[in-house]
Amino acid sequence: MIFYLWPLGIALLLALAITPVIRFLALKHGIVDLPGPRKIHPSPTPLLGGLAVFLAFFISVAIFWLLGMVSDAKISEVQILAVFGGGLILMIGGYLDDRYNLQPWQQFIFPVLASVTVILAGLKIEFVSSPLGGILHFPAALGIAIAFFWLLGMIYTTKFLDGLDGLASGITAIGAIIIFFVSLYWDVPSSGTSVLALVLAGSALGFLVFNWHPAKIFLGEGGSVFCGFMLGTLSIISGSKIATALLIMGVPILDVFWVIIRRLWQGRSPVAADRKHLHFRLLDIGLSQRQAVVFLYLITAAFGVTSLFLPSSGKLIALMGLAVFMVILGISLILAYQLKSKHE
Repeated sequence: MIFYLWPLGIALLLALAITPVIRFLALKHGIVDLPGPRKIHPSPTPLLGGLAVFLAFFISVAIFWLLGMVSDAKISEVQILAVFGGGLILMIGGYLDDRYNLQPWQQFIFPVLASVTVILAGLKIEFVSSPLGGILHFPAALGIAIAFFWLLGMIYTTKFLDGLDGLASGITAIGAIIIFFVSLYWDVPSSGTSVLALVLAGSALGFLVFNWHPAKIFLGEGGSVFCGFMLGTLSIISGSKIATALLIMGVPILDVFWVIIRRLWQGRSPVAADRKHLHFRLLDIGLSQRQAVVFLYLITAAFGVTSLFLPSSGKLIALMGLAVFMVILGISLILAYQLKSKHE
């Protein structure tokens, strides 16, 4: 088990070293997020933080690739290069958005291209475990389509999740660690899957040091979508652990789904910015940023750890329980906010 400290530690140290450099460059070139009506940070904060996560991740991957510890039967060298290519596309799109504030339809181009890149390299969902027992196999075309929409869904989940200091980067680290433990159940020791998961966790944790409230740097567009892209990719590589990933990311996924439905119901764009996400509602009832983030960390970790010990049928029950929990939590937050408003 001591071996596993190396990919985690190297990626973490690289992120710790690279992030201040990226922060300096962002400040030097004026690539900052300015305070505004829907924003909660009080002063201009550097963007482009996702570039630090990206560089720490892929420099670490390169090190372990040269050592022969990344490419294996589960993920080929071509797929690793495709993941790098997809991540690079997201970094380019993120830089353009952080610098020039792209329109939503322009932002959408880069996640689509990144997802297509890894799918062309052979990434697809070939099967999932059936909650009734056994394995459900998908035809190739259907498996490709599911993988494409799965990746886009994960990308936009972390994109919308990135609203509080340390929230997206911390949940990415938790998700990556859970996927690492999942890989230990079925994979060979020191597999490419486990190394990639730990490298992602280390990169996110190293960045989190600077992203924790009060944040010295933000992930930016590229970083927020890269986190979802990698979690989505790893969940496929780790044996189509879709139910596990749904439990890990269940709270933000359901939150995003609800917010999008509400926006469409109101005749608004589904990507229009507002303060109706769960993390903002936690602030509205009086929690501090740190308290809200830790609360969401705990929920993510609880459901993620639960997924490690449940069979497929149990995960289905847990997902239904998660949905019920979100409904109760949402109603409770609305009532708490109304009560708080009456007393003010």
